[in-house]
Parts: sequence; C-alpha cells; structure tokens
Amino acid sequence: MLDVPASPLRLPRLLLTGAAGNLGRELRPRLKAYCDVLRVSHRRDIGPASDGEEVQLAELSDADQMMALLAGVDAVVHMGGVSTEQPWEPILAGNIVGAVNLYEAARRQGVRRIVFASSNHVTGFYRQDEVIDTRSPPKPDGFYGLSKAFGENLAELYWNRWGVETVSLRIGSSFAEPKDRRMLATWLSFDDLERLIVAALTAPIVGHTVIYGVSDNQACWWDNRHARHLGYRPGDSSDRFRAAVEARQPVIDRGDPAAIYQGGGFVKVSPHGD
Repeated sequence: MLDVPASPLRLPRLLLTGAAGNLGRELRPRLKAYCDVLRVSHRRDIGPASDGEEVQLAELSDADQMMALLAGVDAVVHMGGVSTEQPWEPILAGNIVGAVNLYEAARRQGVRRIVFASSNHVTGFYRQDEVIDTRSPPKPDGFYGLSKAFGENLAELYWNRWGVETVSLRIGSSFAEPKDRRMLATWLSFDDLERLIVAALTAPIVGHTVIYGVSDNQACWWDNRHARHLGYRPGDSSDRFRAAVEARQPVIDRGDPAAIYQGGGFVKVSPHGD
C-alpha cells in the first residue's frame, strides 16, 4: 500500500463497486485515503462498514438499486461485474445491462467521472509479437472481452452526449507477483493499480481516455502514449521476478494459442463448456 502523506485527492464520497472481488478487496483499504467517505458495494454481503465507509448492496442488473447506489456520489471506481470468461447470460446481466444501469444512474445523479475496469481482453487476439496502442481496433478474445469493448463504447457515448468523463483501464494481470511468462509482460502491481486509479481521478480533463493498466515491465505489448495526459507513472516492474518465473516455466509451446495471442489462456476458454 502506498504512503499517502498529503493526498492530492480528497473526494467527499467515492463509490467502489465490486468491493468483494479480487481487486475490490485490495482497493477497499487503499481508496479510503482519497475520500471522506468510501461507499463500498457488491451484490452479496461484504461485512460491516469500517471507519469512513458506507456499505450498500446492489445488483448491477437492477436499475432502481443502481440509481440509489449512485445518489450523493462524487466519482465511481467501477470494479463490479463479471471478470472472467463465462456463458453469455451472466456477462449480459453484469457487464452489459449492469454497465448501462451504472452510466444511466451516473447521468441522472450528476456523477461526473467514472473509472471503469475494462480489460486487456478487449484486444486479446493480437499476437504477442505485436505492440499495439489504445487506438488499435478491438480484437476481443471472448464474450468477456466483448463485453468490456461494449463498456468502453458506452463510456464514449456518455462522454460525447452527456459529459460523463471516464477513464477505461484495460487492466493487465494484477496480482501480488507475476505467475507465468505471459505475466512478465502484462503484470500490474497493486501499488501501480492504486497509482493508476489516483491518476484517473485527479487528471483535470480526461473526456474518455483508454489506458492499459500495466507496470513498467521490460517486456510489454502495449503503448500508452495516447494516455500520457493522465500523468500515470508506474513505480514497479515484473523484472525482479523474471528469473524465478522463467525457472518455473522454462519451456513454452510455441504452437499453443495461449503463447501466440496476448489474451493468453482466455483465447482457449469456451463459454459454452465445449
């Protein structure tokens, strides 16, 4: 967790959705440093509120619950929804209907900025021997990546038509440390995730900005030059884990689609179970 001496950001009320998810649990204690009140939400019980928190359960697919959830909120860090490849129905409910409900509630409640957890799987069918930027056309690697591409387009619509600003974070692989060779290129440390979210919340003007969520890794497939106005500067790198990761995975099957495409194993997961 970062040391925050004199925070550059102090919002009256910040909403964190998906607070019981993997990254939501990591962000919950961190985001308190940047607001007077952190409203945390999930679809199921996440325990009692701690100091400086409000707990409000809500289903993303329920428009009335989302309207109530965004009342009195100054900004949103949206980590909620489905985060893996699954059959279409849960993705439709959480990531399509849920995203529309979130943005419509933000528009009607006067929320001016959203940090949207998109995904590198929006472009998962680019090859690992390519370097792409945030203006490269989407190549989703499944229903999940497709839903995140929809979320980015939705954010663009709400910016162009109603002035709701969004930073869409195409999160790479955010774990305590990289687990395999692919993650040496895609790894995003928890501290860098926090740095990225703070940059997204504090940049004076963002409109709709897309940025890849990645640390300062020696190997990287993503170019963030079009998002430099956010001021995000990663402080960590996967390089210190390289020797250990390569020792655990000394051989790569170069015919494996997971080793060919940037989406890794997601390009092989069937949402139909076949």
